[in-house]
Amino acid sequence: MNRQIKFRAWHMPFGSKGPMQEMLHRRASSILSFAEMNSDAYIVEQFTGLKDSDGDDIYENDLVLLDPDDPPYQVIFDEGKFELSNDYLRLVYDLSEEHMDCEIVGNVHTNPELLEVDK
Repeated sequence: MNRQIKFRAWHMPFGSKGPMQEMLHRRASSILSFAEMNSDAYIVEQFTGLKDSDGDDIYENDLVLLDPDDPPYQVIFDEGKFELSNDYLRLVYDLSEEHMDCEIVGNVHTNPELLEVDK
């Protein structure tokens, strides 16, 4: 798979418990420079190289729906590959082009409540 290398960063000027500000319109080199200078203030996430059913870029820590009747899956990077993880269903899938019919419904930073499912 030949994919474009892109990053997004979440700026956390007030620490991990404070409000975050997404930075999407920076070059990858700028994002990585900011994060390297102040690693406590930035969370850097990598583009998976795939898009969802609406054509939106899928990034690490996005929350995606594979089935509207199931809770969302979190996009994670583990052992050299992107995966879809759903702790509630105890399922993990390798993220691939077969999942491009998924829909991004949020991310772990701005929509953490989507991961809270009554068990």
